[in-house]
Amino acid sequence: MRISDFDYELPHELIARYPPPERRGSRLLEVSAGLRDRQFAELSALLRPNDLLVFNDSRVIPARLHGQKESGGRIELLIERVESDCVALAHLRASKPPKPGSRIIFDDVNARVLGRAGALYRLEFATSIWALLERSGEVPLPPYLERDAEPGDRERYQTIYARDPGAVAAPTAGLHFDEAMLAETLAMGVQHAWVTLHVGAGTFQSLRAKNVAENRLHSERVRLDQRVCEAVAACRAAGGRVIAVGTTSVRALESAANDGELRPFHGETDLFILPGYRFHCVDAMLTNFHLPQSSLLMLVAAFAGTDRVLAAYRHAVRQRYRFFSYGDVMFLTPGESA
Repeated sequence: MRISDFDYELPHELIARYPPPERRGSRLLEVSAGLRDRQFAELSALLRPNDLLVFNDSRVIPARLHGQKESGGRIELLIERVESDCVALAHLRASKPPKPGSRIIFDDVNARVLGRAGALYRLEFATSIWALLERSGEVPLPPYLERDAEPGDRERYQTIYARDPGAVAAPTAGLHFDEAMLAETLAMGVQHAWVTLHVGAGTFQSLRAKNVAENRLHSERVRLDQRVCEAVAACRAAGGRVIAVGTTSVRALESAANDGELRPFHGETDLFILPGYRFHCVDAMLTNFHLPQSSLLMLVAAFAGTDRVLAAYRHAVRQRYRFFSYGDVMFLTPGESA
């Protein structure tokens, strides 16, 4: 397979740069036996009693900081991972890379460059990173939005059930749910379960090798507890379907069931799901529309079939759906991989 096999034409104006006024105000494209245009508010029509919705409760941190070197040169920092209260790994943009031992100043807080960790920098802050981010950090919006973060993004680029801070990108399929939708699904007998996968900035990086199999994905932290395993087992026993809300939930579930049996999983995953992959845990999926030639589009194609997914994307373009993080959503059932 080549990454060009997962391409499609997207008019620039279909990229959603702002969310809809209401979370449930998005459109939904049902991809099952055929294609059906719906509203996300109709989700309950696609669910059955005893189904299990699996959500990612990761919380986006205000991970972008602006500072300066001791020499006065400007620096932009994107925290990738907080390792302790005062130490973090970060992407760094500057006219000249800082040397180990040098200092960076963020407002009134100093950070010392400890060294490199591959493409990242390890920094030690003079105070709590969490306090600094809360006070001075910006929401790290995806680059394709082509705008700076605004005050409203702190709330809208976050699911309503986000609990565990650590992500630099939102699990965007969950952005469509409001409290009423969660309550509505529970009332009809649909169960809920919660995993955590902290999305890293690598999710926006392009695949470099033209041959798909030669690419490797960034590693992300996952936590899936025993109660999720029990919820999946109960769903199966009752004849329900495990429905992953977003590709991050898919990746968490499949990482924890990589040998065919779902077990608690706390650790790192670099699982790259491609057409031909055998899914062990997921029966249906909610997901936003993804970038051309991206690993996430390949994951969706692995689940629902490459030709079927690309046909759905072409339909979505014709019908003027809104794309990417703040855009519309798809509901997919399995298809043959290509």
